[in-house]
Amino acid sequence: MAIAVLHSRALTGMTAPEVIVEAHLANGLPSFTIVGLPEAEVKEARDRVRAAIQNSRFEFPVSRITVNLAPADLPKESGRYDLPIALGILAASGQIPVQALKDYEFAGELALTGELRPIRGALAMTLGAVSSGRAFILPTASAAEAALVEQAVVYPADSLLAVCAHLTRQTLLSPQPAAIPDATAFAPPDFSEVKGQAGAKRALEVAAAGGHSLLMSGPPGTGKSMLASRLPGILPNMSEREAIESAALLSLNGGFRIAHWRHRPYRSPHHTASAVALVGGGSNPRPGEISLAHHGVLFLDELPEFPRTVLEVLREPLESGSITISRAMRQVDFPAQFQLIAAMNPCPCGYLGHPSGKCRCTPDQIARYRGKLSGPLLDRIDIQIEVPALSHDELLKQADGESSAVIQQRVENARARQLDRQAKPNNALSSNEIDSHCTPDAAGAALLKQAITHLNLSARAYHRILKVARTVADLAGEANISNRHIAESIQYRRMTNA
Repeated sequence: MAIAVLHSRALTGMTAPEVIVEAHLANGLPSFTIVGLPEAEVKEARDRVRAAIQNSRFEFPVSRITVNLAPADLPKESGRYDLPIALGILAASGQIPVQALKDYEFAGELALTGELRPIRGALAMTLGAVSSGRAFILPTASAAEAALVEQAVVYPADSLLAVCAHLTRQTLLSPQPAAIPDATAFAPPDFSEVKGQAGAKRALEVAAAGGHSLLMSGPPGTGKSMLASRLPGILPNMSEREAIESAALLSLNGGFRIAHWRHRPYRSPHHTASAVALVGGGSNPRPGEISLAHHGVLFLDELPEFPRTVLEVLREPLESGSITISRAMRQVDFPAQFQLIAAMNPCPCGYLGHPSGKCRCTPDQIARYRGKLSGPLLDRIDIQIEVPALSHDELLKQADGESSAVIQQRVENARARQLDRQAKPNNALSSNEIDSHCTPDAAGAALLKQAITHLNLSARAYHRILKVARTVADLAGEANISNRHIAESIQYRRMTNA
């Protein structure tokens, strides 16, 4: 009778709890049992592990094999336990030393040939392994993202045989060097390519500086999607903490790319996306689009075409910056501090107000179309602008606007003022903080009072006007909010009352 104990990691939301893998060999009829609440893909590891051990020229023991994945009440899913299960069997059968396992954690899916395949969530698991003080052995294809974690010791391996050679000290694995992605490998599109649309560019600059949500309305072909795709290029640079959080979330879905390191994520789901696709879910909850856009941009094109029930799920995350997914056996929290950018046509045909006069929509059709967006949702969108069709002269001109780098510098300066003053961007200010940092001068207060009366603004809209005005003042480098800052902010709420 023999037993081996080694360590791996599970994934529960953003956390990676430790899993102890115990392999026990006993006398009796040959069998191979995995216990510890394994799901189907973990149970199937029996066949993968058996073939991988044999094809790596090791002996698969003819014994009663029991593998326990503890804790027993934590569901285990995916093929990441293949490698630790195989090593546990080899150690318990005396083919590799048991003592060599205690300093490492292991994760990796095995091919039948014994090669290691990449796994999702490597970065999130490495964050947990660092706190334990152990090194992490991972498939080579997953090691680069794991090495982004500071102080992590990660060993990449191509096969089960390579891991065993390292543990027996025959051929040592080399630690994965800290990844330094090429900054030029990925670059978002530039604002200098956009012709005209000075008003929309200004609104996007304000949105980027204060982290505000934005809705663009205009006929087809006016550049709404083009403008939205360029927003990540003018957002402030990501901090180390923001970059790790964003990369870890993308890693949970297997969508992280090293070339995108420290670039703001940009997610643009199709309007047929379900509520679960947007907010996350499933029997083993995974992050949805709002969490995959954490610290980045979520762009919803053709906003009224999304089912209303799908759009309404955005209301709470827009306020709280997180989403809680509850299932019968578990509850998972995902961060969702995304910047919502949306686009829509002004009417069902899209040509209301177009110089061509092509629109033939009736007032009732227009009202029903716009009514697909609820008042509470629109109230939560800070900036709402119209993007008009370009004239022939504007189309024929060469694009000669400011580059994204120039605009980003102004945005960085404005965001720095916000962080120095209140340690958070303006969009995240609470009611008390708005009273402290967003008080306008006498002329601005008088103008705001008139706007509340004539536009019938809600309390939420009132606060959002003040937060946007605070951002406009920060972009101008001014400490006080004047009537011109209030006036520009009010202009960004016109669509709500159209």
